[in-house]
Amino acid sequence: MDKIEKGLLSFVIIGVAAAIIIAMFISPLASGFPDGLEKVAENLGFIDSATVWPGESFFIMPDYTFTLTGSQAWQGPLAGLFGVIIILVLFGIIYLIYRAVKRNKKEGV
Repeated sequence: MDKIEKGLLSFVIIGVAAAIIIAMFISPLASGFPDGLEKVAENLGFIDSATVWPGESFFIMPDYTFTLTGSQAWQGPLAGLFGVIIILVLFGIIYLIYRAVKRNKKEGV
């Protein structure tokens, strides 16, 4: 591993650690007030006309909560952690595909 690859790996590890810290420990401190869209919907009176998608019970983390745990204090932080993990897995898959394509081009396959 050369110096550039080590630096990039360090950068990625620090970024992932920062994302996990923010998701688990800082996001629970976010405001409980409605976001901009919800506030506009309340002000204009159409918040109650929202419909629920029939498959909503399928979602693992509806409304940014991880409902598979009994502790309400951990529902938000665990949702953040699993969100970070899901994004990392998706990025990892895309990166591995990119590397495979790049290696095949280099080998002339």
